[in-house]
Amino acid sequence: MHSQENQGGVFSQSEYASATALSTAANYIMNSQEPFTHTYRTYIRLRENGSLTLKFWHSNAVDSTWDMGLEARGSEPGGEWSIEAAYIADGGLAPDGTVAAGTEVPVTFSGAAAKQVAPGETFWSDEASLTLPEGHYLAFTWTIRTAAPGKTFPYNVEGILVSAYDAPGNLAGQESNASFRVSDNLLVLPSYIGYKKKVSKRLIFLGDSITQGVRTAKDEYSYWAARIAEGLGTGYGLWNLGSGWGRAYDVATNGSWLNKAKQGDEVLIVLGVNDLDIGKRSAGELVEDLTHIISLLREVNPEVEIILSTVPPFNFEGEREEAWRSVNAQILTAPPAGVSRIFDIAAVLSMPAPADHRVRAEYMSNSDDPHPNGTAGKAVADAFLAWYEGTVSK
Repeated sequence: MHSQENQGGVFSQSEYASATALSTAANYIMNSQEPFTHTYRTYIRLRENGSLTLKFWHSNAVDSTWDMGLEARGSEPGGEWSIEAAYIADGGLAPDGTVAAGTEVPVTFSGAAAKQVAPGETFWSDEASLTLPEGHYLAFTWTIRTAAPGKTFPYNVEGILVSAYDAPGNLAGQESNASFRVSDNLLVLPSYIGYKKKVSKRLIFLGDSITQGVRTAKDEYSYWAARIAEGLGTGYGLWNLGSGWGRAYDVATNGSWLNKAKQGDEVLIVLGVNDLDIGKRSAGELVEDLTHIISLLREVNPEVEIILSTVPPFNFEGEREEAWRSVNAQILTAPPAGVSRIFDIAAVLSMPAPADHRVRAEYMSNSDDPHPNGTAGKAVADAFLAWYEGTVSK
């Protein structure tokens, strides 16, 4: 743990490393007209299988703003809700809503099966051990109860990247998929899925939907953050904090999202698309926010390695294209103080100049969507790994 500010964060359990490259950042909040009890089951590919000791950390707050903030805004605290029951289990080879018979292991909180969650609270689970055969998914299931209408628990609403199911009622201990339905744009998970593992470095990816991997194929982990995690190997801990529709000015508020990023030995920042787009920030405002983020990271840990990426191309035109070019020119030639190294993701994804503000057609999710696809994920990961290995020794 780097400072008292991070007390209760993931570094307070330093023998644990992130168990998956899947992002569980929250960009939305449940807002129901009636109280309810509901069960959520998610299938996760872990970085390692076998005999595992797992532990979960959660932050009851929204990380990044959705749209213009009417529904959910960055650092907004979650409301009051409770965990009625939680389990890990062998999810098998096919994420079909079932779990392997007899494999469910309760996840407890200070010895209790249930946990009352206060607004904005952060907390750890107890350890839970499971043997997960090679190639099998981890199934995480929990039942959440809300006691009142209104805003309660934060979650991620972007295009879902893994198989997930949900059902009314308390079905966390049920092995079958009876009453479960396929979840759509509804990823309800703890903020951090850790496993007991000694790693040489904790690398954090702090970005928006491009880092999260939005629009890549479900359960394939073909986005670049997951491919980089695979390429670096399990000696590195990698926590993906990509959050759909996130922007630098969300991080710069020094709230829940940045607090997560402060837990890393090394932080890769890939932000700016949404600032220039929906956020309508100027080039100067974006650079100022990035500079502030870097200074806040260094305040808590002066030794942190900070990799700043250029802003990915996103087919901007007019004033937004001009701002995009201005920001990237400054990042490449005069980056903010405190930056350790620069990674030029734009050079990987962009068409040749003078159309370099546009994403290469073969890297777009579809003809109308410049979100990088799995092919782009491989290209970025290959470029990053070659660059990274040339700039730092393992």
